[in-house]
Amino acid sequence: MVRWRGLGVALAVVAFVVPAAAGFADEPAGKAVPAVIRVTGEATINAKPDLAEINLGVVTQAETGQAAAAQNAKKQDAVLGELRKAMGAAAEIKTISYSLNPNYSYPKDGRQPTISGYTASNVVQVTTGELDRVGEVIDIATRSGANTVNSLRFTLKDEQAASSHALREAAVQARGKADALASALKVRIVRVLQAEESGQPVRAMFMAAESARGAAAAPTPVEVGTIEVRASVTLTVEIAP
Repeated sequence: MVRWRGLGVALAVVAFVVPAAAGFADEPAGKAVPAVIRVTGEATINAKPDLAEINLGVVTQAETGQAAAAQNAKKQDAVLGELRKAMGAAAEIKTISYSLNPNYSYPKDGRQPTISGYTASNVVQVTTGELDRVGEVIDIATRSGANTVNSLRFTLKDEQAASSHALREAAVQARGKADALASALKVRIVRVLQAEESGQPVRAMFMAAESARGAAAAPTPVEVGTIEVRASVTLTVEIAP
């Protein structure tokens, strides 16, 4: 295996010059099976995220389920109101989870556990394309009552465009290396018999977050990096002297 690197593209090439290939086993009896070269191009591009998804919410505890739920609703309403006020009509906020569960007390003497209270949790997802305001969004939420920030995810609005770009790079590189191999072997490429792509899903960047700090804490710093988008293309080409 030989590896090339250039223009941010890593290329792995495996070349075979063979009289038969598994993909062509259905050739009619007596017909010559073409000799082939097979190459695999792997491309990696770096894309700048243009979308952020912040999962945050409110957790409350009380002696009864009704009280825990009521307190949670009041605090979450305050959080949502402040977020909408700050983000305006473009605010994209949706509930992604809600739970109300009993808390149990476990006696040391081994007796049956008893319910000691209830915990209500309401988590919403805030989506924004204003990446420079992500830290501000988190601070507004925590100041207005949110006490949990579960995750921060950076991704792309158009993932397909980035994946297609990586596939094109991989295909171009694979064909270029097939041409180079054919030239070195003193053969010519007759046609492309097969092209297989194995583009990987865009890997979003995740930043885990702990429970929110108090309102007096310093502004939340958020650094936006880049996302790696990878793809590979395997070409099988027919060759002749």
